[in-house]
Amino acid sequence: MSRIYETRLMVKIARMYFVHGMRQQQITESLGIHQSTVSRFIKRAKEANLVRQIVEVPRGVHSELEEQLESKLGLREAIVVDCPDDEVHMIRELGAAAAFHLESALRPKERIGISSWSRHLLAMVDQLHPSKRAEGGFVVQILGGVGTPEIQSQATQFTQQLARLVGASPVLLQAPGVTGSPKIRDLLLQEPYVRETIEYFPTLDVALVGIGTLKPSAFLESSGNTFTLPELQSLRDAGAVGDICLRFFNEEGQPVRSPLLNRVIGIELATLKRINRIVGIAGGESKFRAIKAAVLGKLINVLITDQKTALRLVKK
Repeated sequence: MSRIYETRLMVKIARMYFVHGMRQQQITESLGIHQSTVSRFIKRAKEANLVRQIVEVPRGVHSELEEQLESKLGLREAIVVDCPDDEVHMIRELGAAAAFHLESALRPKERIGISSWSRHLLAMVDQLHPSKRAEGGFVVQILGGVGTPEIQSQATQFTQQLARLVGASPVLLQAPGVTGSPKIRDLLLQEPYVRETIEYFPTLDVALVGIGTLKPSAFLESSGNTFTLPELQSLRDAGAVGDICLRFFNEEGQPVRSPLLNRVIGIELATLKRINRIVGIAGGESKFRAIKAAVLGKLINVLITDQKTALRLVKK
């Protein structure tokens, strides 16, 4: 399954080098990968006869569409994936693409933030190959993960699993994603083990996030880390169309202010936007408005999505 993602990256690099005239160092900085990887893929593109007067683009690779997304929407990188329309298979395919992207881009000692409440991210971790690419670094949980005891265990294991796969140390946010009241949240934020984790947020090099809608997934609902239907309606009335780490935003990607957010323990959007590489993984018609808003608001700068969503974004 990883072959198509490897081919996609090879074609992307070849087009940047041969079509757009970028130097290898520029490609390295743009994609956040090692220069040796750039050199290797340029050589392989030549050996595979992809490079003549043009770069031949194999079926299933959407380099031109990705370039349109990057130029029109100001993305640092776009990754477009051929996906079936059904949600289960789309999540798995986007997760596989995200896994390959992470394996290609990670560097030693990087600090990686991850939200533990995204099915796309779960699919990504399930398909990661063990490595030591981020050895000496940290994987930091950026949204509270305590719901029921069973769900708390899953969130903890998820963060620890990613850390183990990339050779980094886990940093857990052992607190609820949504507390019962602002007072409880304030008390928890005073706890040393919570405060120490939150202090990592401004130091992150990479953030891996899902993009949610006002209708929470069954997975999020089962965690206990969500708002009630009337509370979600109040956010909708305030103009919210989506969320990242339970921080809600409007059609322009601007934060929606609500008293409900005083109950959330997790990274804030202003802090998120200062991270160098913010990878958003989402697709499907139901998430289009939220994805578009997240891109417009610069809440992510790397987008991994399906072809239909990408085409709609370019047209809009």
